[in-house]
Amino acid sequence: MRSYGSLAGVAVAPAFPLAVRRLWQHHRYDIAHLHFPDPLSLFAAELLPRAVKRVITWHSDVVRQHHLLALYQPFVDRLLRRADAVVAATPRHFENSRQLGAVRGSDKCRVIPYGIEAAPFAGSAAVLERAAQIRAALPEPGFVVFAIGRHVYYKGFEFLLRAMRELEGTLVLGGTGPLLEEHRRLAAQAGIAGRVVFPERIEQRDLGAYYHAADAFCLPSCEQSEAFGIVQLEAMAAGRPIVNCDLGNGVNHVAPPDACALTVPARDPAALAHALARLRADPALRGRLGAEGRRRVAETFSIEAMVRQHLALYRELLEARSAR
Repeated sequence: MRSYGSLAGVAVAPAFPLAVRRLWQHHRYDIAHLHFPDPLSLFAAELLPRAVKRVITWHSDVVRQHHLLALYQPFVDRLLRRADAVVAATPRHFENSRQLGAVRGSDKCRVIPYGIEAAPFAGSAAVLERAAQIRAALPEPGFVVFAIGRHVYYKGFEFLLRAMRELEGTLVLGGTGPLLEEHRRLAAQAGIAGRVVFPERIEQRDLGAYYHAADAFCLPSCEQSEAFGIVQLEAMAAGRPIVNCDLGNGVNHVAPPDACALTVPARDPAALAHALARLRADPALRGRLGAEGRRRVAETFSIEAMVRQHLALYRELLEARSAR
């Protein structure tokens, strides 16, 4: 299916809704599971027969495209009212959303946390050996902070880089994106280029080792666009303490303050530096936060639990239809 680029963050693929309709004509599927925000999925849902059950996973509100939201929201409200279930990864997705008013408080709302496969982050002998190699190659191993993500505005990496001016240690900042070169320049201007490593794209087979090579993980995201933070689960599965920002949303539900994270105000380099310095000075605190994170992933955020809960929801919807 051809895409003609993107507009306001949305793929320009006009054939997509028709392709979804053709798939139904061929397979006669019973449930369409849609992921929002995505205008193309909205239009695809409109082309499906009413008998098809509609499940919507709500990942995030539309944050930046305010000028288009006034046009988009009425269509979203209509689909939400027609949906059979609306799924979010944390209760805070429902509590804090400004765009779920059409279903807030209804029995359509279901919380099903995202899950990960924890084994690759658990610290096998091979992972720990690779972690030791990564750490040994750092210019100043000392205290190592790891962060990873797309280099985009809402990740807040600029604030973490500024925080590193006040912290003794090394930052390993993985990922690529449109702001990568700007972040390199910021590190140089701040006089910390010798203590910041940009490995860019990290292969999946090495990802667990990067977490284990670090003493702490930082998620400095500063906007509501960061609504969960899968990377927090990866850090928690690796037993790493987290420093995150108080966004009042799913980020802080996943890694709660003082349970498995130290939480600071967003866009505050000094607060980030202070929290990371606390972890640097207190190995026992690092151990306590890391152990609680590992336990929390195993109990609440496993991929098995996520799959099981989704399948249970599908069965419930199909059984309800059969009963009628």
